[in-house]
Amino acid sequence: MGIIDKLNKDFESRVRLGIMSVLMVNDWIDFTEMKSLLNITDGNLASHSSALEKSGYIEVKKEFVGKKPKTSYRVTNMGRTAFVSHLNSLEKLIKSK
Repeated sequence: MGIIDKLNKDFESRVRLGIMSVLMVNDWIDFTEMKSLLNITDGNLASHSSALEKSGYIEVKKEFVGKKPKTSYRVTNMGRTAFVSHLNSLEKLIKSK
């Protein structure tokens, strides 16, 4: 198996890389802040976060604050491990000759 085969396909999209990068350095982050940080549309964030949640890499919390819905995200232990492994594989690929 080559180095490139160790890259995680779930993290190939720039949006998913962004979501995971933000979550690696924050505990919980809400939808509005994530959307603003990544400069993406509601639909993009919703679809990519849903895919990461289905893979078990992030946790999504939906609640009401007053009468307004609030969606927040955080990385799971499995997600943290998978993302670090992906970054390590990218680093090896960059350093390979």
